[in-house]
Amino acid sequence: MPAPLDTSRKANATKADKELLFKGVTLALIGLVILLAPYVARSSSVRDLMTQVALVGWFALVLGIAFGVQYGLRRAKAGRRQP
Repeated sequence: MPAPLDTSRKANATKADKELLFKGVTLALIGLVILLAPYVARSSSVRDLMTQVALVGWFALVLGIAFGVQYGLRRAKAGRRQP
C-alpha cells in the first residue's frame, strides 16, 4: 500500500507535466502567429512591424518545442517506472 505522500507526489508531478505541456503549446502557437503574421497582414506598417519581431517569434517557437520535448521525456520516464 503506497504512502499518502506518494499519491501527493504523483498528483503534483502530473499537474506539473500538464502545465509544462500547456506552456509549450502556448509558446509554440505564439511563435507561429508571430512568424506567419507578415504573410497574412494587409497593412504594410503591420507587415513591417511583424517582420522586425521575427526573432521573438523564432525564440517563442523554439522554447515551446523545447518544453514539448521536455514533457515527452518526462512522460516516457514516468512510463518506464510503472510496472
